[in-house]
Amino acid sequence: MLGSRQEERGEIDKMKEIPKDIKNFFDEEGRLEVWPGKRKKQLLALEFIAGLFQVGREYTEKEINELLEKVHTFNDAALLRRELFELGYLNRKKDGSSYWRDRAEE
Repeated sequence: MLGSRQEERGEIDKMKEIPKDIKNFFDEEGRLEVWPGKRKKQLLALEFIAGLFQVGREYTEKEINELLEKVHTFNDAALLRRELFELGYLNRKKDGSSYWRDRAEE
């Protein structure tokens, strides 16, 4: 699983802090409903989603996918995972067996 119940609640609570510039892409439960068409909005959405991962905690690919499935509704966790990695929000082992977030974004 994703960790303790408290950790999961913390992740869910953070979903309420959606930046106003991208709020219309999220549903009432804080899930990203639509992948924004403009790159600037995509980057804001990815930065927000990256903030749901704990700095320094190691996640399996399965755990990453589980969390991503909770925060979006358009059924493309692979897109989100790939973007988070390529933009440096998440790091991973070469074999993709584990992921982690090194630092909190400012």
